Amino acid sequence: MSTIHSFEELECWKAAREIKLFVSKQVLKKLPKDEQYDLISQLRRSSRSISDNIAEGFGRYHFQENIQYCRVGRGSLHESLNQVITALDDSYIDESILTEFRVLFFKTNSLLNGYINYLTKMKSNNK
Repeated sequence: MSTIHSFEELECWKAAREIKLFVSKQVLKKLPKDEQYDLISQLRRSSRSISDNIAEGFGRYHFQENIQYCRVGRGSLHESLNQVITALDDSYIDESILTEFRVLFFKTNSLLNGYINYLTKMKSNNK
């Protein structure tokens, strides 16, 4: 971690940013205006929360706090998947959009779990 100077260098943050951009460009634009204060708002917030929490955790400088923020980000990642599934269930998007999202989801989830594992090991080594 000593060679990483910014959260922008973290692969899990980069993947979370991809999720945020995908949701913004590929999903939200397909949702109807009457979902403005429900699904659109919630999906926008949860997809942004993933990278927000990774960045905030990075700025905390303590392993346990960083881990906790990453766990919250992981929860937002799963919430975003559920909301994209809801968009499919309500026939706002087609299956191909969900499939594309799932690819980004699994990549981000894997990278985030790897980062959490790394932080956990670093925390144990510093005791």
